[in-house]
Amino acid sequence: MSEAKKTRKRCAIYTRKSTEDGLEQDFNSLDAQREACAAYILSQASEGWEAVPELYDDGGWSGGNMDRPALSQLLDDVKAGKVDIIVVYKVDRLTRSLADFAKIVEILDEHEASFVSVTQSFNTTTSMGRLTLNVLLSFAQFEREVTGERIRDKVAASKKKGMWMGGGVPFGYDVVDRQLVINQSEAKTVRHMFERYAQIKSVPQLVDELAAEGIKTRERKWKTGKKVGGIFFKTGTLTHLLQNPVYIGKMRHKDKIYDGVHLPVITQELFDRVQSIFRTNRKDNALGKQSRNPSLLTGMITDPDGKPMTPAHATKGSKRYRYYVTRAQPGDKSTKWRMPAGEVEHLVINAISKQLRTCRFSKVDGAQELETQIDRDRQTSIDLPAMSISDQRRLLLDWRARVAAKKGAIEIEFTPPNQEQSIKLSIKAKMVSRGSEVRLAIAPDDGPIKREPDPVLLRLIAHAFAAQDLLVRGIPSPMVNHYKQRHLQQLVRLSFMAPDIISAIVDGTQPPDLTGRKIMRINKIPLDWADQRKMFGFTSA
Repeated sequence: MSEAKKTRKRCAIYTRKSTEDGLEQDFNSLDAQREACAAYILSQASEGWEAVPELYDDGGWSGGNMDRPALSQLLDDVKAGKVDIIVVYKVDRLTRSLADFAKIVEILDEHEASFVSVTQSFNTTTSMGRLTLNVLLSFAQFEREVTGERIRDKVAASKKKGMWMGGGVPFGYDVVDRQLVINQSEAKTVRHMFERYAQIKSVPQLVDELAAEGIKTRERKWKTGKKVGGIFFKTGTLTHLLQNPVYIGKMRHKDKIYDGVHLPVITQELFDRVQSIFRTNRKDNALGKQSRNPSLLTGMITDPDGKPMTPAHATKGSKRYRYYVTRAQPGDKSTKWRMPAGEVEHLVINAISKQLRTCRFSKVDGAQELETQIDRDRQTSIDLPAMSISDQRRLLLDWRARVAAKKGAIEIEFTPPNQEQSIKLSIKAKMVSRGSEVRLAIAPDDGPIKREPDPVLLRLIAHAFAAQDLLVRGIPSPMVNHYKQRHLQQLVRLSFMAPDIISAIVDGTQPPDLTGRKIMRINKIPLDWADQRKMFGFTSA
């Protein structure tokens, strides 16, 4: 009995068919494969082979990749020690890819399992057997690739003739004998959609109108019985419909459009008018014309990790604060950078303007500087800071500007007119933490760009002098009357800071890492002004 247990081999039968055609029959291709494999296992019963009861069938799944539910379950069972041998009718049922086969064999070897093809006899324990197997798989992969090419060529040739080649049936049409035929009731709705968009020129507004009218997408039923559609139009769905040339009797294949054999639903003139509105809206959106508070660097700026940043805002009372924040993907737990939009935009515009005025640009490789002869009349007429945001943005887009926020600098790259090489600028900056958020404080060495004063520091200075009046002179102030004695003593220390330090805070030129949080956490502020300047980063220690 013990010896029998040792020699028992649990065999899993795996079957696969690339298409769903014929699977509804009582006896289909999967059944034929399983029957042949079961007979082979039975013939090896004397060796301890026995079939496991689980069925591993992938009907309608390609062998070109490993993304198959039954195969995934089978490999999981191999890893769990539930299967000793995988039995297939032919090797290409398991996979048609050499790379995928190598992965499968690695899993089998790691868990002391193997596989058998009942119609192809070879021994993978020898070099000749492995060569034979690789040759078979090479031909299987070649056959799959040739079949794919043949199908793609057939689809392309058919679409050039304007024939319908399957897929989702466009709203407004039915398919009769593999041809698109106009559905009159839906076609009426399609015409209404195009005409209304040409009037209101807004997809979101049209979506709301269609929902109010109760107009929904067509409901479809899949072979599996699952129902899809029958919902209100969404922005993406409606945009795709309004840009689909099928409604003017055309057929699109990749980036080319051919005359179709089906009848149009709308006129060419109406379709062209709608596409013109889309192009205008895209351009206006890119320049920020449609936004009440456009952001200059949208689509141009990346964070220190190289990820794109997107505009965001926060409102406190009546004041609105704009930021650029990392565009996070779902499940991404990496650092989310947050930068004050106004400071960065001000820096970029001033830095580019200064560079244009000097007329001196460095080569991309930084090897040398050269005097460039830009059209000086045009250049001197460009006053970036005086332009509107939409005009500034148009210019930056034309110049292919890119802004990369680094942990130690802001890097700007742009290509001005009449220049073959891009211009790169790097302005020192420092990442600082203010409260619970990480921000990029701009602090250029040459100091031409002034930052907005820190409201927290300004409030602390005001409270410090009010605390001094209360504790030293006995003059009460509503700003600090409610504070306890200990907090008042902490505040009054700030009133004894050096005058140039206080002036820098008021002007917004203090070191970027000098924050209210940092000052309040210092236990002892020295009375000597020189020591204060060292402590707060105004001079090197």
